[in-house]
Formats: sequence, C-alpha cells, structure tokens
Amino acid sequence: MWWTYQQLRMGNARSRLTVVEKLVASGDDGAIGPLIFALKDKDLTVRCAAAKALMRFQDRRAVEPLIQMLRDQEPLARAAATETLGHLGDPVAVNSLVGFLRDADPIVRTLAARSLERLGWKPGSDSHRVLQILAMGTLHQLVALGPEGVAPLLELLRNGPPNKQFSAVKALGEINDPRVRGAMLEALRKPSPAVRIAALSVLERLAEPTAYAEVEKLLRDTNPSVRGAAVETAIRCGGARAVPALTKCLKDASWEVRQSTAKALGFLRDPSAVDALCKLVSDPDRDVRESVIAALGQIHDPRAVVPLVMALVDPESTVRSAATATLQKLDRHWDQNEKVRRLAPKIIQTLKHPDYWVRYNAGKLLERLQIDPSQAAPAPAAGKLEEEKPPHPAVGILADLLFDRDRDLRLAAAVAFGRLRDKSASGILAAALRDADYSVRESAQKSLAALAEA
Repeated sequence: MWWTYQQLRMGNARSRLTVVEKLVASGDDGAIGPLIFALKDKDLTVRCAAAKALMRFQDRRAVEPLIQMLRDQEPLARAAATETLGHLGDPVAVNSLVGFLRDADPIVRTLAARSLERLGWKPGSDSHRVLQILAMGTLHQLVALGPEGVAPLLELLRNGPPNKQFSAVKALGEINDPRVRGAMLEALRKPSPAVRIAALSVLERLAEPTAYAEVEKLLRDTNPSVRGAAVETAIRCGGARAVPALTKCLKDASWEVRQSTAKALGFLRDPSAVDALCKLVSDPDRDVRESVIAALGQIHDPRAVVPLVMALVDPESTVRSAATATLQKLDRHWDQNEKVRRLAPKIIQTLKHPDYWVRYNAGKLLERLQIDPSQAAPAPAAGKLEEEKPPHPAVGILADLLFDRDRDLRLAAAVAFGRLRDKSASGILAAALRDADYSVRESAQKSLAALAEA
C-alpha cells in the first residue's frame, strides 16, 4: 500500500490516473484510502476519476472527504463529488448538498438535486422547493406554486440561456399573476426568435390592449416566423387599431406572413382594408390568393366584385372555386354589374393564355357576360383562335399525378398523356420537361411528340 501512495505522488498525471484505474479494477476495500488521497490530486481528471471510483465501493469513510471536495474551484470536480455523495446514501451529506442547489454551474445544481432526491430529502420551504425545481429543470412544476413561482421564473427569463428563457415564458403564461404581462413584454425584446414567438403566444391569449404598441413593432421583425406570430397577436391586442399596420404587412416578402395577414383582416372585417386586399387577389402564391378571397367574403364589400371576377380565370381551380363562392355571397347578380362588363378587354386578352384552363374559363366567363369576343375587340394578328373541345375527363387526374412527389406516379402520368391523345394536355406536359427526373422528362417529350401527330 505504501508503494501505491508513492505512485499517487508521481509527477506524471497520466501515471497517477492509471493507478486510480487499477485501484477501481481491484475491487479491494484497501483501495478506499488511496482513492480518498487522490481526491486532492492537483490534476482535475485524477480528482474526478477518484471521486467517481468511490461510488463503486459504497464506503461511508469517503463522505467527509467528498464534502470537502464540494469546495473545489472546478465545476467538474464539484459535479463528481455531488453525484457520488448521492450514491453513497449517507444523510450527513444532505445539508451540504442543499447549498449547492444555488451553485453557479447548472450541471452541479442538477446533480445536487438528483443526489438529494436519492437521499430522501424533501424541501422544507417554498424557496427550497423552487431551487429544487429550477435545478431539475422541471419548470412546469413552478406553475403549481402559482404566484410563488413567478419570481424564480422571471430570474430565469432575465439571466438564463435561450432554451431556459423559452421554458420560463411558457410556464409564466400558465400563471395568473399581474407580473406576467410585464414579463412577456420583456421577452419580446429577447434575441431568440423562439422566445419572442412564445411571448407573443401568451400575449395573444391575454388579449391585453396595452401590449399592442410593443406587439406592433414585431410586425417588422427580421424573422418571418416572428412577424407571422405578431400578426395573430396584433388582432387580439389591437383590434381595429391594428388594421393600418396589418395592411402594410400584405406587402411582406414572406407568403406565410401575407396569408396570416389576409386571414387576420378578414377576422377584423374592417372595410378600410378592402383596397389593399383587392390588390392581393393576383398574389403569386395560390394559398395567399385563397386567403385573400376568403377575407373579402368576410368583409362583404362590393368593391371586391371586380377583382374577384378576374379570379374566375385564375390558373388554379381552388382559387376559381373560392372566387365563385365569394362572388355569390357579395352579389348574386354580379354579371350585370357595369364595372364587371368593362373588364371585357382584359378577359378577352386571357384567351391567349398558354394554360388551357385559363382560356376555357375565360370563354365561359365571356359567355356568362354575353360578350362576343369578336365584337368586343379586334381579332388577334395570328388569326382567330380555334375552338377547343373540353378536355378528356382523365386530364385533370393525370395533371395532378404529373406533379406528384412520387417519381413513379409522375412517370406513369407522363406516359398516359401520350396514350390519351388529347391535345389540350400539351401545355401541362410541357411543364414536365423541367422535371428533376430524366425518365419523366424523356417520357413527357415522347408524349408531346405523340400529341403533335394526333
């Protein structure tokens, strides 16, 4: 044993660590003394290894030396001592471990809480209960404390890392306390987008009018997800006051924000938003167009009739359906509206559109308006457009499959179009020539050739 102690005094830290590892492997109770001696080694790795090794021997002679090790300057050493004390099971360590629920290092705090739990410790006061919850990271338990849990959560919101700030905001949102509103306004200024979004969600639930000014600022946030969340909160906190700011959001670069804004304005039903919404009936994104049309239907303003009529020749069938339903709500006799009839030149112009369905629906619209294209405008330079037959019933189904995520379905659709021999599918097949898969492009090319010969 004398030689073991001499080896633990060697200058090489790696050699001393090897001695500790051999002591552990021996399983001999005689190793307790040398391992306790190694707890004061100048090398951190050796000290930690010795502390964890004592966990295996379950000898209470190590308790006091490990308590002394809790004063170590290195967090890893304190963490090793804290964990081992919990496994040794001696209640003598409880009082010392309670103090380390406040340790500067989060790992030490967590291990102290776990060790105290192993030792059967129960918090004797709310302050200790809060410390235990914070150390364990189970912040939802602070909600059960009600107002008593607000102060520690505020501290975590102000000084904790982003993930803890996020959890603190979520927990605070479940506590009924007047301090929560101020905490959410503070959270709106945090660098983490996730924290700002969580705070907006809480403020949306609170629907606090005095928070609107701060929420309105986030409509211009650099993060599109934050801007989208701010839209939802603005309508709850600001009501009609939010309309001017939301109207500006209809020009947002993010389609998700534009869509959320359209829905919000529809919810508010403020006629002052109609003109801005009408401009978005032709938005590049289909989902935005659908939401705008739905919003115009909710506001129920006759100014929307004219742009909605033009949506009847939209390339997307879902947009056309939405426009049809909204027009019926606004004015059942929209086809007799003089302003609509003045759209004839624009509608006739769409008869030249490369998409068959746009041309087809433009013809139907002119028919409903009882407008003869040849009389309403000069014939195209290239000659009169040939009358086209309605497409084969399978064209619509195959068109959906041609742009499916599954490559095999796209390939099958491209081949089937060629066998269908319906020239109205040429425009759809041409789009498949840009498919990412070579086989789909090749099949589309062959089918186009077959249609040309049909």
